[in-house]
Amino acid sequence: MNYTILVLLQLLIAHILTDFVLQPTSWILHKRKHKIKSIYLLLHALIAGMLTYLFLQEWEMWVVPLIIFVSHYFIDLWKLNARKDNLVYFLWDQFFHLVVIVLAWLFLVDAFGEVGQFLGNIVNSPKILALIIGYLTIIFPVGFLVEKGTKRWRDDLEKNEGEEESLKYAGRYIGIFERILVITFILIGNFSAIGFLIAAKSILRFNEKSGKSSRKQTEYVLIGTLMSFAISIVIGFLIRVFFFQ
Repeated sequence: MNYTILVLLQLLIAHILTDFVLQPTSWILHKRKHKIKSIYLLLHALIAGMLTYLFLQEWEMWVVPLIIFVSHYFIDLWKLNARKDNLVYFLWDQFFHLVVIVLAWLFLVDAFGEVGQFLGNIVNSPKILALIIGYLTIIFPVGFLVEKGTKRWRDDLEKNEGEEESLKYAGRYIGIFERILVITFILIGNFSAIGFLIAAKSILRFNEKSGKSSRKQTEYVLIGTLMSFAISIVIGFLIRVFFFQ
């Protein structure tokens, strides 16, 4: 295996084991309660450095595990002192860890000079730009388009039934994930999976409610779903035909 990729995998597996496998719930609770005074905060960061050292097996490069240890400690301390323990802070926490890992990786493989070239290749690659634009389009503009396109039916439902009890923004995120899946299936040529998605969601929604208003609710959801799928399929095929044929 290419040495460059191997080093990155070694750094990543050390991080995953540290943060998600070798950290009992009791440690997490103790850290949240005692923060900087928690012995498990120090032990957790120490494990991150030790695992990095063991996986890399670059015994003379002890500075890298040391950096992982110190950075892991302070990143986790920052998260422990955050106002909320939610998804946003979890993602920021993992993002900071990954930034340190990538910097350590670039240092170990002596590839800092290639970063600019890599970014330049992305900016100058029609295929990569088309993919980025495609995914950004189906995540953001298409979501607003579907929301506006189905507004009159949603208003009608809310007028007749009152606001429906559901998870806040659940429909929006469901739509985003289903569009991501649709365009991905189109790009990899797995068209049958799209039909499975539509069928699965249709069955779920038809069995979700019973009563006089269930038909309107189901029709509203299916209109939004089909509109979302249709736009995603068109975008996926355009990218596939013009950039990957």
